Amino acid sequence: MEFIFILILSLLLVFYRKLFFKNKYLSLFSILYFTFVASAIGGFVTASFKEPWYSELILPSFNPPSWVFGPVWTTLYILMSVAIWRVWIKFTDRKILSVYFYHLLFNAIWSVVFFGFHQIELALINLIIILIFITVLMKIYLHKDKLSFFIMLPYFLWSSYALLLNTAIVILN
Repeated sequence: MEFIFILILSLLLVFYRKLFFKNKYLSLFSILYFTFVASAIGGFVTASFKEPWYSELILPSFNPPSWVFGPVWTTLYILMSVAIWRVWIKFTDRKILSVYFYHLLFNAIWSVVFFGFHQIELALINLIIILIFITVLMKIYLHKDKLSFFIMLPYFLWSSYALLLNTAIVILN
């Protein structure tokens, strides 16, 4: 899966290299596209493998209703895309962009591990890795573009809440 992700990213950079590096609108579109591809992978796995397994889990009392996740994640994916894009158009630093895309890989993998493989403990570890990536990105953004740092705060807070949920599900099950 990682290979396919890197291959697609590489092809994008090869074919659109000049435009991607010089055209801020194409770079925003590309970042949004890949961010929502990661979302689509997670959404597909969740829809395909969630039930009946998820309904049989003991969930914590603070677990939100299922309808909340779609609007929240859509908003967060847009915000995280705008945050990296703001840094990208100012600095065109491939290393920061790579960190962002590796973070997206782990983000997509969480749904595969949790809903696809039903491995809630491994999903918890994956979520800790995601939070580390978010923290690294926010630290970079704080020094490069403070608005990008603040744009990432809702994502950090939601992911921290997700960590509490995932931990509670591990404990209860």
